[in-house]
Amino acid sequence: MKNSLSKKLMFAASMAVFGTLGLFTRNIAVSSGELALCRAVLAAALIGIYLLISGQRIDFFRIKKELLLLLISGMAMGINWVLLFEAYRYTSISVATLSYYFAPVIVTVLSPLLFREKMTSRQAVCFLMSTLGLAMIIGADGLSGGSSNIKGIAFGLAAAVFYATVMLLNKFIKDVDGIPRTFLQFIASLFVLIPYVAATGGLRLSVLDGLGWACILTVGLVHTGVTYCMYFSSLKDLRGQEAAILSYIDPLVAVLVSALFLREQMLPLQIIGGALILGFTIWNELGSEK
Repeated sequence: MKNSLSKKLMFAASMAVFGTLGLFTRNIAVSSGELALCRAVLAAALIGIYLLISGQRIDFFRIKKELLLLLISGMAMGINWVLLFEAYRYTSISVATLSYYFAPVIVTVLSPLLFREKMTSRQAVCFLMSTLGLAMIIGADGLSGGSSNIKGIAFGLAAAVFYATVMLLNKFIKDVDGIPRTFLQFIASLFVLIPYVAATGGLRLSVLDGLGWACILTVGLVHTGVTYCMYFSSLKDLRGQEAAILSYIDPLVAVLVSALFLREQMLPLQIIGGALILGFTIWNELGSEK
């Protein structure tokens, strides 16, 4: 019982840390590509050290058939980060995060096509209501004349597409455990992030001040390296529905951080839209449970 509770607390803590990501990125004066690259390098280095210390070895011969999937999913992860960081730049943390959390809805729609799963009436209702919620968020920004916010939402949705891509590809990866899989995906993300940063001006870390360095190290080592290890170490011991519910600590914390620390306001229509996205997505992931 105690072990189960500790795993839940660890998973919940990792979700809460993920929810503060936007707050730290606001203090990092480099491009989204540079930030994503630094995040991948720092996290891969930290998790690589963890794998060595813990004695975990990656059996490349056993997983050779899935290396291509790991490569593609890692590249999608890198693109996803760049797009999410761009979303943070153009709109509020809360709106960017709620747009980003449309990813599970995308997975719900594509799963019947990719895995021959029948879409239930529950899933159809969840898709329609979550889409309505997204329309309310976008419409509220349109009514308020926020062209920059619309751009931020577009980046958030694009990030959601690539996040959904990573989620779907991971369903096909069977022979690689959570933490080694994440390490390989971080390495794979460098195949797209390094050329992208080189083509868009290169690394300019000299512009960072003390606060910027502290934030970029926190994003790479804490938000990504440490927190991903916490996430995967606890995820394997949780039931799917427990993980589904606790996962929504992330967007809820992001909304609170946006309001309390950054003083970013959400319009009433956006609050209702966000509640529709999160509420109906949770209901969908609960399956047949009441």
